[in-house]
Amino acid sequence: MTSSIALFFLQADAGFFNIIVEKFNQGNEGGWMWPVLVTLILGLAIFLERIITLNLADINTRKFIVNVQEALQEGGIEAAEELCAQTRGPVASVFQAGLMRSEEGIDAAEKAIAAYGSIEMSFLERGLVWLSLFIAIAPLFGFLGTVIGMIQAFDDIEAAADISPSIVAGGIKVALLTTAGGLIAGIILQIGYNYCVSKIDRLIAEMEESSITLIDSIILLKEGKPLITPSVDDSADSE
Repeated sequence: MTSSIALFFLQADAGFFNIIVEKFNQGNEGGWMWPVLVTLILGLAIFLERIITLNLADINTRKFIVNVQEALQEGGIEAAEELCAQTRGPVASVFQAGLMRSEEGIDAAEKAIAAYGSIEMSFLERGLVWLSLFIAIAPLFGFLGTVIGMIQAFDDIEAAADISPSIVAGGIKVALLTTAGGLIAGIILQIGYNYCVSKIDRLIAEMEESSITLIDSIILLKEGKPLITPSVDDSADSE
């Protein structure tokens, strides 16, 4: 049963792939489907690279903040710096920059966090400019193929001195297929771009929120106040 279902989907995928290849070849009479395809491939490569990078940068921020506070409370600034150095992601890097300047005062720590936060933001957004470019030019290549296809259709009419549908059908078909190809490529890349932007926005919000918590923790540490309040269960266990 399972093998028959798998065979069905494989046959369906093969049929769908054959249709895509057939339509690509039909729309590529003017050669304008290749620029659309290259644009799509390059855009997807950038999207995949961003997804891998952003997933590596994503950590459990709340748990990390608690760990940093515990390190500050138990081992001081040096212990917290070591924890940040061993943790991946922009939040840990921003924390480490702030902790390294914390001995110079709260203002110095805040400036370090702001400066390094801007650097981390630029790293997160790297490559999105090229992705947005490919989103813009993929439909343009399709529309250019459309114009070329319509010119071909009118050339056929002029050569035949007739407006028979069979004469202009080829050129119009090429025009429509290139338009469809460009729009499909643009839609796919736009979805990927929006996903990356939403993930980056969340990471930036986490950086800003956690940075405020870090500054508050450094202030409490300098004042000799506890950073983490013992829970009710911990108090009961100690008794």
